[in-house]
Parts: sequence; structure tokens; C-alpha cells
Amino acid sequence: MSNPRVNLIIGIISISIFPVLVKWAPVSGVTSAFYRMLFGLLFLLPYLVVTGRFTLPKGALWFPIVLCGIIFATDIAVWNLSIHYSNATQATLLTNLSPVWVGVGSFLFLPDKPGPRFWTGTLVALIGMVILIGVETFTAMKIDLGFALAVLSGILYASYMLISKTVLNKIDIVSFMTVSMAVSSAYLFVVCLVFDQPVWYFKPVIWGVFVVQGLICQLIGWLTISTAVKQMDAKSVSLSLLSQAVVTGLFAWFFIGEKITMQMIAGGAIILTGIAITYTGRRKSAVRKA
Repeated sequence: MSNPRVNLIIGIISISIFPVLVKWAPVSGVTSAFYRMLFGLLFLLPYLVVTGRFTLPKGALWFPIVLCGIIFATDIAVWNLSIHYSNATQATLLTNLSPVWVGVGSFLFLPDKPGPRFWTGTLVALIGMVILIGVETFTAMKIDLGFALAVLSGILYASYMLISKTVLNKIDIVSFMTVSMAVSSAYLFVVCLVFDQPVWYFKPVIWGVFVVQGLICQLIGWLTISTAVKQMDAKSVSLSLLSQAVVTGLFAWFFIGEKITMQMIAGGAIILTGIAITYTGRRKSAVRKA
């Protein structure tokens, strides 16, 4: 069995380059999300044909899998709308409350309840996120439509993590991803048409970016993250995904020359410390049980 933490690291690195690619492709965020899903699905289909590994979900599983596809796609659409109605920084901070919602959802609906280590690690990581983005952004927030949409994005993201965790215990990852991405692609295509977003007539370089997004950010990224979710608990995975902000900052510095400040370094270090608190607690518990 593959190492879940290695899969999680690969997944985080893969999805962290997405914001940098979006900056290279001056198109609608919803359009970018649609092609990310579509090309991810198209790259997966030949593998399914050659190996025959696709398993048709049983009757009871169709609803949660389709729901995961709609929730994931809606999260992306809502995320982009929240940026439109507020700003990217505020939207990023509020969306990253998702570990809190995962913890609350786990406490209410799952047998694996979050313990003190999780809440401590989450609090430390969120403080790091505030520092990384800037305290002034936090204090200047306005409770408006953009605020509400960003919070909703975090709740949707947390819902996807919790529902997918229960589904992945009953179906293989490739089959889950195939159906989920097909639903997301169809759903986002309709959203593009309804909101009059461009879906064709792009330059070759834009198509190239879409292909990279589909292969790396969606297919490799979420196959590995889904594998980690199946082997670990949704709370730890959700909290670990906060490190995406750190990795994205490094990619932005390396590829497009964005500056890295001491504030960003301090915030990133605190985020990683919060994540480490949770995992350190789990390792100690495992040793005691052994």
C-alpha cells in the first residue's frame, strides 16, 4: 500500500501550482475550472479503457458520488465569485476556514471525533494563515456578499472532504474520480453557458495551460489527495491542505517572480507548525497503542 503522507505531499504540490497557471491564462476562473476537470477526465479515460479498472458504482453510491462532483464544482465557482465580489486575499483567508468546518462536521456526523491536538493545530495554522496574508486584511473585512460566498466556499470544500471520505471506503479511487469529474465537467459547462463565460477560441498557449491544469492539478493532484483521504482521516488531510498557501508562494516566486517577505515566511512557518502539532500527536498516540 502506498504511503498516505507521500501521496498527500504529491497532491499538495500538484494543486499548488494552479493559481500560478491561472495567472498565465487570462481567462475566466470558471472556464479554467471547467477545462481543468474536462482534461483531467480525458487523460483518465485511456487508462480506464486499457486496464478496464472502472467499476460502475452500486445504486446507493451514485447519489454521494454525483453530489461530490457538484459540490466540488460549485466550490470552484463560488470561490471565483467571492473574489469578484471582494478580493482574492479575503476570499483565500475565509475559504481556508475549511479545517474548522471539517472538524465540526466530524464531531457531529463521524465516529472519529477531533481531539484537542486537532483543534490546537488548526488554531495555530489559521493564525499562520492570517499572518501570511496580513493582519490588516483580517481587520478590514466587510460582512457582505463576497464575505458570505467565501465562507460558503470553505463549507463546500469541507463537505466534499467529509462526503468523499465516506464514499472512498466503498469504491475504488479511479472509479470515484471518473464519475465525479464527469459530473463536475458537465456542471461547470452549464455554468459557463448560463453566465456567458468563454469556452473556445483560445490561443494555443492557453490550451497548453488547460492541459497542464487537467493533468497535474486535477488528475495527479486529486488522485493522490483522494488516496490520502481514503487512508487517513479527513481532518488531517484538510488541515494539511493549508500548506498549499506556502507551496503556491514558492511557485509564484520561482516562476513569475513574486516577492517573498519575512511576513510570508513567518506565516508559512506557523502554518506548518500547526499541521505538525496534529501529526505529532497522532504519532505519539500510535506508539502508546503499540
